[in-house]
Amino acid sequence: MKIFRKIFIPALIFSALVLPNSCKEEKLELTNPNQLSPETYFKTAAQVQSAVNAAYGSLQTTSLYNRHIWFGYDNMSHENSGNSQLEADKRQYLNFTFDASHGAIDGFWATCFRGINKANFVINNEEVINSQIPDAQLSAALKTKYVGEAKFLRALYYFMLVTQYGDVPLYLDVPVDGQGLARSPKADIWGQIEADLTDAANRLLLRSEDETGRATKDAAWALLGKARLFQEKYQEALDAFNHVAGYSLEPVYFNNFMEETENGPESIFEVQFSVDAGTANRWDSDRSDQGLNEATFRGQEYGWANWFNVYPSLDLWNEFETAADNGTKLDPRRGYCIYANGDTYAGGVVSIPDDIVQDAQGNVIETIVRRGWRKYQNYYKDATEGAVVGQASGINMKVIRYADVILMKAECEANRPGGDLAAAVALMNQVRQRPDVDMPLYGTPAMNAIYPVSTLGEFMRALEHERKIELCGEQVRWPDLIRWGRIDAFMQEVKPSLPVLDQAALVYEPGKHHLWPIPQAEIDRNTNIEQGDQNPGY
Repeated sequence: MKIFRKIFIPALIFSALVLPNSCKEEKLELTNPNQLSPETYFKTAAQVQSAVNAAYGSLQTTSLYNRHIWFGYDNMSHENSGNSQLEADKRQYLNFTFDASHGAIDGFWATCFRGINKANFVINNEEVINSQIPDAQLSAALKTKYVGEAKFLRALYYFMLVTQYGDVPLYLDVPVDGQGLARSPKADIWGQIEADLTDAANRLLLRSEDETGRATKDAAWALLGKARLFQEKYQEALDAFNHVAGYSLEPVYFNNFMEETENGPESIFEVQFSVDAGTANRWDSDRSDQGLNEATFRGQEYGWANWFNVYPSLDLWNEFETAADNGTKLDPRRGYCIYANGDTYAGGVVSIPDDIVQDAQGNVIETIVRRGWRKYQNYYKDATEGAVVGQASGINMKVIRYADVILMKAECEANRPGGDLAAAVALMNQVRQRPDVDMPLYGTPAMNAIYPVSTLGEFMRALEHERKIELCGEQVRWPDLIRWGRIDAFMQEVKPSLPVLDQAALVYEPGKHHLWPIPQAEIDRNTNIEQGDQNPGY
């Protein structure tokens, strides 16, 4: 007999979390969390706000933006190569040797559903909130807004689930009987995502009207556009993207990835981190989705002067244009994203030794030139990661930024019925015209020699190139490769550039590895998901 582990319990909703940005400074305390119910809980404005805050908190957990999501996406897309000390569960992403027992793949599933459960607790109690709390204490507009935030977050968690697992259970209520649901067709999941985001866009406030870090109207429109784009609804996606207004590209590309300039003019939605808000539970935030986990390990894990578990792949390094490619200049984004020997940082001059790979007899198999990530690293101000709080970084993680929206709009313009290729190229060129990037524009002789854009096929090849370099290390390329149907060909293209041992270890299988496996733990605990429901090949 199966035992369904009851992860959907109201007590888990009220983790000791903080607000998305102002929350960085103060923690909202709650009383008797194990006795919470809508009738006894939703009595004050602070309680409503705290319930919504908890739904944000699941984004900060170990399997999501605190740690594993970037290993999973960046390793599977081979934007990363792994050093010898890289832990087995993270190397499995590189080699595609993971299976249904993989702990973080289970954690990703469970954490997203906990976030959904928290959002559902708010959404399903809108009437209670409206009736029990006087408008004088919490205005009708704010009540509406908080439910909108919950709907945005539910859609975001389902977006991550449907793109990684395909068909998943569709929970729209907080289960009270411990009974798990069967998988729903991904078309139903996409439909719910669109419905939630459409409603959220009508409920939420503009960025200028709300606290920094909260979901806004523009975030809802942007995610709605992305959801439609992933379904190849190009005109409908473009219609949603066209609602996004009031944003601009950072004049300096690297401003997007420093702590002091986060939530800037380009930021549409990012996961908020601050070591000042508390980090005591950052190692075990997946276990109960509770406690203080207001930090990310991204700097420590990727840092070339620290744990150095991964480094930018040769394939990624070679993707950036040089003067030899376009006859004009080196793409400045390469220096903003990647450290190479001779670059300077807060600790002096970068010096990363080559990796000398030997066989059992001591014969040199390969000499690998290694470089280091600069994007999301604290080395611009600290000689070592975790200088303030050991191993912790407070740099926010971008989920959607305006450059991504511009490039998605370009894709929609090119692919929609009666598509406008000239308009699509002009949008793509906006990203290259960022003041401190200022690369040769598509459609000019310099770029026609390497990335012509006179046909849709040529445009898509150029778009893939532009998204790969602009958004590298931001967990974007893996979903792109899957939705474009490019992943099987890319794995053949990238394999010769991998370290020799990684080439031998790579066991990617077309079809099978387009999705993650349904976690075995979920199959064991959910009576409505059987082994026969597992994704193909696992």
